[in-house]
Amino acid sequence: MTSPHYSLEERKKRVFAIVGASSGNLVEWFDFYVYAFCAIYFAGAFFPKSDPTVQLLNTAGVFAAGFLMRPIGSWIFGRIADRKGRKTSMVISVLMMCAGSLFIACLPTYESIGMWAPALLLAARMFQGISVGGEYGTTATYMSEVALKGQRGFFASFQYVTLIGGQLLAVLVVVILQQLLAEDELRAWGWRIPFVVGAIAALISLVLRRSLNETAKTEDMKREDSGTISGIFKHHKAAFFTVLGYTAGGSLIFYTFTTYMQKYLVNTSGLDAKVASAIMTCALLVFMVMQPFFGMLSDRIGRRASMMLFGGLGAVGTWPLMTAIAHTTNPFLAFGLIVVAMAIVSFYTSIAGLVKAEMFPPEVRALGVGLSYAIANAVFGGSAEYAALGLKSLDMESAFYGYVTVMMVLAFFVSMRLPRQASYLHHDL
Repeated sequence: MTSPHYSLEERKKRVFAIVGASSGNLVEWFDFYVYAFCAIYFAGAFFPKSDPTVQLLNTAGVFAAGFLMRPIGSWIFGRIADRKGRKTSMVISVLMMCAGSLFIACLPTYESIGMWAPALLLAARMFQGISVGGEYGTTATYMSEVALKGQRGFFASFQYVTLIGGQLLAVLVVVILQQLLAEDELRAWGWRIPFVVGAIAALISLVLRRSLNETAKTEDMKREDSGTISGIFKHHKAAFFTVLGYTAGGSLIFYTFTTYMQKYLVNTSGLDAKVASAIMTCALLVFMVMQPFFGMLSDRIGRRASMMLFGGLGAVGTWPLMTAIAHTTNPFLAFGLIVVAMAIVSFYTSIAGLVKAEMFPPEVRALGVGLSYAIANAVFGGSAEYAALGLKSLDMESAFYGYVTVMMVLAFFVSMRLPRQASYLHHDL
């Protein structure tokens, strides 16, 4: 199929729309992850002065609660996006994240208000978890609908560019504060600064998103089954479970080689914690830069081929890569091996939102994409680190390699069910 001709003005409008949508995605993930990076400094402010490990476990529990709220957020915002419009959903989502970050930044400590402090912190994180849960499906849907035909893979890849970028910016802000402030200052009040930064950035994204054009059509939003779970399972059950299948493997391997890998380098490879942090920061930067190139590749070879390469290479490569990383003490070799693993994952991440969006019609697209992602992400992505550490504690670490490999085999076979061309998006815009 030949790509349509776009005027220069139309191209500018669509590129601006991609920037506006992805800016909110960056802010959402910055705000969500800055909590994890600042926890070491504010743990004592919200929980009784006890064992520092207990304090960190409490803050980790609050972080996990936010993670578990994502499926609820995907349902709420998927319904809003399919019935009231993508723009409305994205504006509300980033506004909620802004409010949550500002609330945490101003929250009184345990010393001031007692048990209300951790309770309010939990409420704020649940609020943010709902926001992040709604962000993925709506942003993926909007970016897939507004992207230039023939270049959808390239433009859609910026969803993960900004997702990874949000994590990197959160690390960068914390590192800068560590250089400017003493540790006592960070623990007393400095930890609040990143949350204020996130709230301000969210307001900028809010302005950008308010100026976006709506991509949902009135007739689609007015349909009886629009934005409903029954609408998905009545006519698009196969699509939902196909997306759920390859997202399970995609989420598992993504979290294995991103969030868990830093601990793996320290606990299994035996590298120094600072060295491991440096390796992962550089690897994530390369991973972020990879996304547009793999997105462009998918425009040439097709989504189905990209997804089958992801599943096949992941199945063949996971065990030897994890084993090689475990047995190296050379930081440069470790970095190279991790980058190879991230290249395999990039076949998936660069088009993750788009390939899901291409499976659903517009009236249930945001809900179908968001809900299938959130469920698989919460079950398989959220448990990746727990499963890896649990098996290691039983001296069965290689069993985790096998677990990831099996899920990659599943992703490969599920990807074979994908259509050779987009099922719906060719006719939307």
